[in-house]
Amino acid sequence: MQSLEIFEKSNDKEGLDLGASPAQSFSDLTEIHMQLARFNHHRLDPQVPCALWTSELKIESAMRVLENKMLEKEISFIKPLTVDLPTNAKLFMHWFEELRHSGPGQNDTLFDWLEEAANHDEMTWFIRQEVAGEAGFEDLTALTQIKMPTRPKLELARNYWDEMGRGNEKGMHGPMLSNLAKELNIEPPSLEETTAEAAALGNIMMAMAMNRRYAYHSAGALGVIELTAPGRALKVYHGLKRLGLSPEAQRYYLIHSSLDIKHSEAWNAEVLLPLVTENPALALPIAEGALLRLNAGRRCFERYRKELWGPAH
Repeated sequence: MQSLEIFEKSNDKEGLDLGASPAQSFSDLTEIHMQLARFNHHRLDPQVPCALWTSELKIESAMRVLENKMLEKEISFIKPLTVDLPTNAKLFMHWFEELRHSGPGQNDTLFDWLEEAANHDEMTWFIRQEVAGEAGFEDLTALTQIKMPTRPKLELARNYWDEMGRGNEKGMHGPMLSNLAKELNIEPPSLEETTAEAAALGNIMMAMAMNRRYAYHSAGALGVIELTAPGRALKVYHGLKRLGLSPEAQRYYLIHSSLDIKHSEAWNAEVLLPLVTENPALALPIAEGALLRLNAGRRCFERYRKELWGPAH
C-alpha cells in the first residue's frame, strides 16, 4: 500500500534521526497518520458479511503492520523520557503522578486563552479538532480490560460504567460531547478539516487498545488522561460558559473537570499500582503509553496555537 511505502522511505531516508525532537520528526508520519485515520473511521463499525472479505482482510493486515510500525516510531520519540524510570511500585506511582505537572504538554497556555479570550468561531474550531481526535474512552477501556487481572479489570469495568452513564442515556459521556458539537453546528469532521496531530492522537490510542502487545501501554495512556484532563477541562468549561453556551453543551467539560479526579485516584490505586506491584517490568510499557498520549497531546496544542494565533506566536 502507498502508506507502507511512505513509511519505509521515511525510515530509509538518509539522516533520519529517530532520536530527534518530536516536532522535527512528526512530519515523517503525517501522511501515515492521515491514512490510519481513514482506516480507523470504519474499523470498528458494526457491519454484515460481504463477498469481498478476503480482500478486506488483506487491506486490514497491511494497515495493522503500518499501525504497529507507527507505534514503534512514536515510542522512539518519547524513549529518552523513560531513562532512570523507577520500577519499584511506590516510586513508579510517584513518577507517574508527577506527569500531571511536568509531563509533555502540561500547563499549555492554549487553555488559559480558551478560558479567557477565544471567540465563538475559535472555540468552535478547537472543539471540532477535539471531536476529530476522540477515539471513545469507553470503547478503549472495554478493549483494554480484556483478560486483565481481576483487580484492574474491576476498576476498568467501574470506569466504563461511569462513561456509560451507569445505564442512563442522558449520563453517557459520548453523547454529551455530541450535544456540544451539535450546539456549535459541528458536523462530523471530515479528514480535510482534521489536523494530522488530532488524527494522530486518535490513532495512537486506538492502536494501543487494539493490539494486545500494547495492552499495558493502553492502561497507562488511559490512566494519564484521567490524571491530566481535569485542569484543561475546567478551563474549556469556563470558556464555554463565558461564550454563553447552554448548560447541556457545557456539561461534557464540566463533568470531566471533577469526575476524572476521582477516576484518576481509583485508576492509579486499582489498576496501575497492582500491575506494577505484581510485575515491576510493567512499569516501562505503562510509562511509555502515558508518554505517548501526552506527547501526542502536546503536538496538538502546539498545532492549535499556530492555527488559532498565527505563526508569529
